[in-house]
Amino acid sequence: MAERRGKNLVFAVNGERFELAKVDPAMTLLEFLRTRTRYTGAKLGCGEGGCGACVVLLSTYDPKHDKVEDFKISSCLTLLCSINLCSVTTTEGLGNIKDGFHTIHERISGFYASQCGFCTPGMCMSLFSALVNADKSERSKPPDGFSKLTVSEAEKAIVGNLCRCTGYRPIVDACKSFAADVDLEDLGFNAFWKKKKGANVKCLPFHRRDEVCTFPDFLKSEILAGFSNSVLEDQIGLEITKLDISNNPESTFLAENHWYSPNSVDDFYKLLNSIEFTKSSIEIGAAVTISKTIDLLKEENERFVPQGMKSVFTTLADHMNKVASQFVRNTASLGGNLIMAQKDQFPSDIATLLLGVGSSVCIQLLSERSIVTLEEFLSRPPCSQRTLLLSIYIPYWSSSKIFPLNPNGNTREPVLLFETHRAAPRPLGNSVAYVNAAFLAQISLHNMSGDRVLDDVRLAFGAYGTEHVIRARKVENLLVGKSITASILLEAIHLLRETIVPKEGTTHADYRSSLAVAFMFMFLRPLSSGLSESDALPWTASELEDLDRSDKGDLLLSSKQLVGYSTEYHPVGQPIKKVGVELQASGEAIYVDDIPSPKDCLYGAFIYSTKPLARIKSIDFRSTLSSQKIISFVSTDDIPEGGTNIGSASLFGSEPLFADSLAQYAGQPLGVVIAGTQRFANMGAKQVDVTYTTENLEPPILSVEEAVRRSSFFEIPAFAFPERVGDFSKGMEEADHTIISEVKLGSQHYFYVETQTALAIPDEGNCVVVYSSSQCPEFSQGVIAKCLGIPNHNVRVITRRVGGGFGGKAVRAMPVATACALAAYKLQRPVRMYLDRETDMLTVGGRHPMKINYSVGFKSNGKITALHINLLINAGISEDISPMMPHNIIHALKKYNWGAFSFDVKVCRTNLSSKSAMRGPGEVQGSFIAEAIIEKISSTLKHDPNSIREKNLHTYESLGVYYKGSAGEVFEYTLPFILDKLIKSSCFDLRVAKIKHFNSCNQWKKRGISCVPIIHHVILRPTPGKVSILNDGSIVVEVGGIELGQGLWTKVKQMVAFALGQLWSDGSQTLLERVRVIQADTLSLIQGGFTAGSTTSESSCEAVRLACNVLIGRLKDLKDRLQDQMGSVEWDILISQANLQAVNLSASTYFVPDQSSMNYLNYGAAVSEVEIDLLTGATTILRADLIYDCGQSLNPAVDLGQIEGAFVQGIGFFMTEEYLTNSDGLVLSEGTWSYKVPTVDTIPKMFNVEILNSGHHQKRVLSSKASGEPPLLLASSVHCATRDAVKAARSELFSWIGSENNPEDFYLDVPATMPVVKELCGIDNVERYLEKVISSSDQRNKCNVN
Repeated sequence: MAERRGKNLVFAVNGERFELAKVDPAMTLLEFLRTRTRYTGAKLGCGEGGCGACVVLLSTYDPKHDKVEDFKISSCLTLLCSINLCSVTTTEGLGNIKDGFHTIHERISGFYASQCGFCTPGMCMSLFSALVNADKSERSKPPDGFSKLTVSEAEKAIVGNLCRCTGYRPIVDACKSFAADVDLEDLGFNAFWKKKKGANVKCLPFHRRDEVCTFPDFLKSEILAGFSNSVLEDQIGLEITKLDISNNPESTFLAENHWYSPNSVDDFYKLLNSIEFTKSSIEIGAAVTISKTIDLLKEENERFVPQGMKSVFTTLADHMNKVASQFVRNTASLGGNLIMAQKDQFPSDIATLLLGVGSSVCIQLLSERSIVTLEEFLSRPPCSQRTLLLSIYIPYWSSSKIFPLNPNGNTREPVLLFETHRAAPRPLGNSVAYVNAAFLAQISLHNMSGDRVLDDVRLAFGAYGTEHVIRARKVENLLVGKSITASILLEAIHLLRETIVPKEGTTHADYRSSLAVAFMFMFLRPLSSGLSESDALPWTASELEDLDRSDKGDLLLSSKQLVGYSTEYHPVGQPIKKVGVELQASGEAIYVDDIPSPKDCLYGAFIYSTKPLARIKSIDFRSTLSSQKIISFVSTDDIPEGGTNIGSASLFGSEPLFADSLAQYAGQPLGVVIAGTQRFANMGAKQVDVTYTTENLEPPILSVEEAVRRSSFFEIPAFAFPERVGDFSKGMEEADHTIISEVKLGSQHYFYVETQTALAIPDEGNCVVVYSSSQCPEFSQGVIAKCLGIPNHNVRVITRRVGGGFGGKAVRAMPVATACALAAYKLQRPVRMYLDRETDMLTVGGRHPMKINYSVGFKSNGKITALHINLLINAGISEDISPMMPHNIIHALKKYNWGAFSFDVKVCRTNLSSKSAMRGPGEVQGSFIAEAIIEKISSTLKHDPNSIREKNLHTYESLGVYYKGSAGEVFEYTLPFILDKLIKSSCFDLRVAKIKHFNSCNQWKKRGISCVPIIHHVILRPTPGKVSILNDGSIVVEVGGIELGQGLWTKVKQMVAFALGQLWSDGSQTLLERVRVIQADTLSLIQGGFTAGSTTSESSCEAVRLACNVLIGRLKDLKDRLQDQMGSVEWDILISQANLQAVNLSASTYFVPDQSSMNYLNYGAAVSEVEIDLLTGATTILRADLIYDCGQSLNPAVDLGQIEGAFVQGIGFFMTEEYLTNSDGLVLSEGTWSYKVPTVDTIPKMFNVEILNSGHHQKRVLSSKASGEPPLLLASSVHCATRDAVKAARSELFSWIGSENNPEDFYLDVPATMPVVKELCGIDNVERYLEKVISSSDQRNKCNVN
């Protein structure tokens, strides 16, 4: 522990003073908040600044100017020792249940903008930071109830914050409700007004500016006291008396042979503000944050920067705004970014930008100080700890001064052009670029020809798979002095291809090279009269500042929600706010890792195999400071006598907790390191050396093809094998055409924001209590008991709420709970585990990959006569739920009438992590396979794919054949109605015509549109429920289902209020606020089963309805007697009398659905429109229109959130989430840096959802239908629309190259990432285009000669 010299560490958290004499220098602010304070709002989601769950507000005070500066930060990256004399505000500091919730909390609640709630505190703090800073601006005063925030700023307030549940739309609406320029009628469905016309700010919780004090007076007083007593000298304790604010080399004192190392935030103060404007450059201290640099470049240039440089600085600032996210930029320094680029080969955007403008750096090595170009600095050997980067110089570029004019007869004053580019999975940042570039050029007009001539040019490229950013000097030399023609540009591109060569092992190497070409083409094309869309080039300074060809990335999101709801079963069917949402927003909702650690608590971390099939010879720990923190190591040797090495189990089999002598897959847990803190446990786990041998072992099975070759399969039970339809051979005989083709689908990470976690506490009598973030506590209970060799009743598993599950907290949560229990049982001390993001993603598995070969026969009109599927499912190492996958996949495939339908399915056992249920397991793949077949038929026949879909939709009769026992009554088959309604409401036909026109007019952007239907089969499962009425009339409810964010508690609460309220036929008793649903406890309510399959909410509702009916039966006679005596009976009186008369006021039931009602079908459809950039492969989702049949929704607000959230999660699977592994099957996409779930800037720009209220369904729970998983399948419409756009691009490409191949005959991979789209549009499409232009020009010249 490091003790501060002269002064303790002093800071404030939510106005509370903290003073620490000793500080662990490695402790982060987040670790302190979560382990040393009572505040739980800041969450650990990734530990690398990539998710926003840990965002808090940091405030500093400038005593000289009496000014408080507020900015959001990522507390997981901020060291505690760096916040001396700062104030921290967490979401609890805004408001709470005791003192009243903040307006932000209330609006998040009222806009239904929280589901699992784990990310919500971080969202609230990002929004609060935006509000605070906007309201401190000098903008005009907004109307009462609004802030000075603009709609654009509000939309971007949560950029960088990840949410896996909501789909972002309601969060954005909550943010926009504060904006002064918002049209309230444009905001989405909410609890504040029923109709758009009723939108009024008076309906919203009132926003009061300066409501929260972010910097307490006592801390200001301490700072002022120190400020007046030479703070710098007092804290440094050295004779350093001078650190010039401009970081001037002549005035900064450095002791000889020593480099300067600041000891505190105060020492850093002047470095952080070391900014100086000179006549030739701006000098920025290396410790200035990226955010401060952006502000400087945008604002200060108005006062200090020459006119010609303003557009350059603005462009730099705009690009820097896409680096990381704001809560990272607010603490990340400019110099730190450059050091990472120089030392660690970090693919820095900032290094590229600064090289593009010719920057230099000032460095200090021991006593020697020097100024070198950035290019020279980056090319040096990696910096040692003895090198200090002091400052960065950005020169002022003057076209008449910097560039010498070439002797080419130019007479007109040259113009300076500066552009930057980046291509990344997310438009607004929070993702490393595939390639970035910065271009600076001086252009003048030739006085003879009038052509534009490049007098000089700088071309900087980075992030493409190179050690450092480079300048393409050979290309520069080629271009200088020339006017840009197609021939010159093509020659430059060939030279650039030779220059931009990614190093070996770089992912998407060809794509990255093509991006460099595309960027240079985008920059130079407008300078050529033969290539540009307009010959006009601005020459005046003001016109030059307006020239901006970069994408500003404005979101401008809009949406509509059409929601009908019924009052028949009030309050069921009403859009009640989600239970506990304000607690989630204020950080007071308790998740497993928020439970205070018991006395003597220890912490665990997995060590895991990095080999797929190898014997373990030894497990040793390196002798390091980290390994010295290890208290114990738990492995198979510690399983008690009578216990079993079991870590998880399902209906189909089990999986070991730890590898014993043989590691069977990369990522398999080998044991648990136990330490005194979670950080020490994680560090200790990384000190392990595992020795393997593969002697006498066969190679691992890492693919389904190898599994087939070696007959490595799991058995599919008869009940899970679906029925075939018709005679395939006969159907093929009827066909005019046949196709044999293939579809491959990869995996998807769960990426719940709360990783796997558990807390195990030893209890008396050989018992253990386990708090687990689990979707199936009862199964965890059984696994733990079996592992420990004790009865199930000795194991109590408790789950209150789960921070996102999506299937990953079912079977895959069991190993963590079991490992904790085993460690606690061994050590007889509490043990908790909270997996770091990397370990979670490496060990947990994900969605099932698969390979599909199919044969399909069809008529010339597109009517399909027969389909056969050969399906190979990659299950991983154990059964898990994989034997159910054939059932799910085939049922989803049956959404079209294939005529005759047969299939052969194999569930393959491979040496990979077990794949498990993930939201829509099998159904999402099956539905997509159907669409891929439809698209293939349409491309073969060259018909519109939507006409093929329509021709092969089920009639009610064929539906009954394909879905025996599930089709329901004829009126329940709403899919044809939904499609007809959607085609009209989305203006589909009109938009198809407009897209054709757009594509004909735009060379480098193409649009596509698609309409996709779904049929989703679900099964109700037996579910328990218990309702108890307490003495005061309050009601406690227990259900087997777990609250995952899907609103289960809310619907259950509504059902109990409705069911018990039936005692009064006039509805006079309102019981909703009397009901509380409590946590699942395996020793209190048994047979809880799995919370999965989208039906647990309705099953739980039916269970408690039955329990309420039991209570009504007990209370009705008493109520009737009292009513006869008193005339009317209130609830409180009834319950009081029931207690006096010994009426049993607790009822437990077990809902078992009958065979006629346990299976049913869900219907929906979506129209999606996209735009693709043919130069970068970027896809923008312009619009999505969804209609989904919820029957009679139990809660339309909850179901709307489920629909939107599922759809956006589906976008991730189909478009952005690339699941990468190495040759051993070890996951490479193991965190936020490498795995990209959808963000607010990747959702549809226009997002319209209608919940269809399809009326009475006798066999459903109050006529309701499932909503959690089916809408995810609709996201395939985005993929199909992208395919439609790619078709248009390929048609044009094929015309350029004179290809006679069918441009529609291609397969678009899943996910359709930027490299995938670009490759299909032509990895060399720029060259092909230029060749076509040159060829056309040559032909014209020949004609002119003739």
